[in-house]
Amino acid sequence: MKLIVGIITVFVCVLGGYAAMGGKLGVLWQPFEGVIILGAALGAFIIANPGTVIKQMGGAMGTLMKGSPYNKDSYLELLSCLFQFFKLAKAKGNLALEAHVENPHDSEIFKQFPSVASDHHAVDFICDYIRLITLGTENPHEMEALMDEELETHHNERHQLVDAMQALADGTPALGIVAAVLGVIKTMGSINEPPEVLGKLIGGALVGTFLGVFVAYGFFAPMTASLKATYDAEAKYYQCIKAAILAHLSGYPPAVSVEFGRKALLSDTRPTFAELEEKTGSLPQPA
Repeated sequence: MKLIVGIITVFVCVLGGYAAMGGKLGVLWQPFEGVIILGAALGAFIIANPGTVIKQMGGAMGTLMKGSPYNKDSYLELLSCLFQFFKLAKAKGNLALEAHVENPHDSEIFKQFPSVASDHHAVDFICDYIRLITLGTENPHEMEALMDEELETHHNERHQLVDAMQALADGTPALGIVAAVLGVIKTMGSINEPPEVLGKLIGGALVGTFLGVFVAYGFFAPMTASLKATYDAEAKYYQCIKAAILAHLSGYPPAVSVEFGRKALLSDTRPTFAELEEKTGSLPQPA
């Protein structure tokens, strides 16, 4: 929704302002300038990026449309889910967690928290490290090093998409100049035409420069920033899981372990201690 509102705002302000100055919107309709710029941008994108990044771009567009799912409610669910795991481990031992991490789709704990269960990457991350604990991992420093390695790899994979979109934003203005130069070449071929015809041709050529800059800074650059913010929020989600699991591995009680996770969050999405305490206090006994 936010993306759509932003796109509409950009169009209304730019085109509306141009029309309000007395500009003729029809002059801006130069479809072949758009073909040159956007087609060349697409070709350059395909040349520059590996197949995995190209395939993931569709998913990135979906992420942009939906926006970040990580808010205070989602973190309350995450921390409550982890609390249930830690509480069960304290009551029955870490081996009691094995059934939940081996078959997460059948886990009664995950079923209580649909926003966590629907994020298969987060479920895999939780299960992988709780599984290591059930297998006998006892050193939190070694676990932290392994987590950091995985999170850095995940971060780099995500930011390949961000870098690809940033390259689009950086290159599109130059492609606009290419389109404008081609328009000027076309105009020079009609140099004997009357001024009103030449004026129209020159105006059409300049639309290429306008379109390249407009698309780059009106759409590609802000979309890149939005995607980066969403992936950074996702990284913080995993940092929260990491902090809580390491606290549990260090021997802290469940309430303290999830507090470690809560403290890893940014202030605008972090639930208060009282909110988390109320949420975990209302949970059923894990089985």
